[in-house]
Formats: sequence, structure tokens, C-alpha cells
Amino acid sequence: MTRRIVIGTAAVSMAASLAACGKAGDGDTAGGGGGDSKTIGLLLPENKTTRYETFDRPIIEAKITELCGDCKVQYNNAAQDTETQKKQFDALVTQGVKVIILDAVDYKATKSWVQQAEKQGVKVVAYDRLAEGPISAYVSYDNEKIGRLQGEALVKALGAKAAESNVVMINGSPTDPNAPLFKRGAHSVLDKQVKKVVYEQDIPDWSPDEANKKMGAAIDSLGKDGFQGVYSANDGMAGGIITALKKQGIKVPVGGQDAELAGLQRILTGDQAFTIYKQIKPEAETTAEIAVRLLKGEKIDDLTPAKVTSLTGEFTNIPAKLYDAQIVTKDNIASTIIADKVYKAADICTAEYKAACAAAGIK
Repeated sequence: MTRRIVIGTAAVSMAASLAACGKAGDGDTAGGGGGDSKTIGLLLPENKTTRYETFDRPIIEAKITELCGDCKVQYNNAAQDTETQKKQFDALVTQGVKVIILDAVDYKATKSWVQQAEKQGVKVVAYDRLAEGPISAYVSYDNEKIGRLQGEALVKALGAKAAESNVVMINGSPTDPNAPLFKRGAHSVLDKQVKKVVYEQDIPDWSPDEANKKMGAAIDSLGKDGFQGVYSANDGMAGGIITALKKQGIKVPVGGQDAELAGLQRILTGDQAFTIYKQIKPEAETTAEIAVRLLKGEKIDDLTPAKVTSLTGEFTNIPAKLYDAQIVTKDNIASTIIADKVYKAADICTAEYKAACAAAGIK
């Protein structure tokens, strides 16, 4: 069964950028320089979201090194700039790199890049977000399902009053192919189970500052009592939204996505109702394994059991692996995030959150 899915994740944290962004062709190369038949390109979209530099990049690089001791990884981060990413991509192709892992800034922009690369025998693995073009493989999550999980978690947080509740929706970036899927999944639940979505905005670049401004505009428009819950497409924006709510003395359930450290801490203090936890390690390691196999000319069928279609519908039967995700609340941070060693209790339970951790049974 062909699953029409297009997917990815982004999340943006209020934290400062964790790493300097690479400019065209000046990538950090793990294990040596130069593009050749043993080099795999790794292009990530932005560094506002803490996950990319903290988890995705090191996990992918380590797995490639484990599977192919003499392989090199040439890495660049586009810092949310499509033109920068195009230059980085073109530079890899020019250098003779034969496999590129691409997490696109703007999925629609990549079609011509990937088509040109294919003509030169370059295989592109779409990571986290499904880029347009003749992609060799795609690894991500079932993003529409993630949206449904977000909707269900918000309904649960609203409790017995859900059916009488108005909800504000702050959605992700229009250039991210996952954002419309999260939105569609969330609407499929909220449209049936809450009174009404009374205000809705898409936020460019998943910007927490922009989410903060839109939440302020929603409060001005609806009044302090005009809504009973807020859907935030990710944790970074949830931070901006919660700041706007607190400024006006409003306390309503707000949900996010990505299980960012700051989001988890807000969940423990009761400022945020839930997040969605997506295991990055299996996603990143599977992507690394696919890239190494493609470099060696080996089959990837066992790693890509699903088939997906690009968001435009132009590219079909793309080999894919889609991972599941789960809702995380105060009650299961210990059995999910800490048990999976995403963060240690010590990372979450800093001085400011010691009491909240103790109350939640996290030691």
C-alpha cells in the first residue's frame, strides 16, 4: 500500500544557536577533507532547534564511521537559508560526493537540485523532511499521525470541557513539508472534539519570537477568555506562546512537539501540558546505514519497508522508513525521555526545577 505521506520535524528553541552555520563548501569534514567516492554529504536545515547539533549530526556521523571506517562526512548547516543550502548542495556534487543526506530548508526548492544531482549519479537521502525530486530514500516519522497525537493530547488536557472549548492554533513553517501534515492531523481531531478553532496562524521558520507575537495578537483579538487551549506545532514556539500568555495572566493548556529540554522543564512546572517525543537515534542511525549502503552500491529494501509520495504528488514510490512517536506528559518523562537516555535527570532537574522534578518522582 503506497502511503501518501510527506514528513519531517522541526522545532525551534528559544536557546541561542548552538553552532556556527557553514557557508557554501566550507563544511566540517569528520575524518578528513575533500569530496570523493568515500565521502557522504550531510546538510541540515537550521541551528535554532537544539536537536540538530545536539543529536542528529553526532549520531549520523558516529554511525557512518562505525559502518564504514574509511568514509568521511562533509557537514554543513544552512541556518534556515535556502540559497545557502543550494550552494552547499552544489558544492558537494561538484566535489564528486556520491551520496548526500539532505534535510531541506524549503522542500519545494530542492526539485531541480536533486534532478541535476541524479544526472551525475548522486543519490540523495531525504532526512526528516521529504524534499521534492527523485529521492533515493526517505527517513522520518508519520507526521500526520504526530499531528493527531498533538490534537488528542490537547483534548485530553482540556478534559471534560473540551467540547465547549475554543482553541488557538499556531502552526509550523510553510516551507517545511511536515508542517501541513502536523496541521492536517491536528485538525482531524480538534475539528471534531473541540467547539472551534478560533484563531490560526502559520509561523515562518518556526520562530518562537513570531509565535509570541501571534499569540499576543490572538489575545488582543479574542480577549483573555476567548480561548481555552493552544496548539503549538513545536516546543520552541510553545515557549514564545507561553511567555505571551503569562504576560497577560492567562493559564490554559499549551502543547508542543520535539521533547526539547526547555519544553520538558515547562511540562514539569505545569506551564506546558505535553510534548511529542520522537526517537531521533533510530531515525538518524537508519539514515546513516542507508547512506553507507547506497555508497557501496548495496540494496536498502530491508531498511525502507514503506513507499511515500512527495507533497506535490509528482514523485511516487519513494522507499521510506517512518518511525512512530508518542505523547509525553509529566507522568511519563521518566519512563520515556530519561529511560531512553535522551536527557539525564540531572540535565532536566537543574536547581530551578528540583522541586518540580521531585513532585513528578524524577530523581
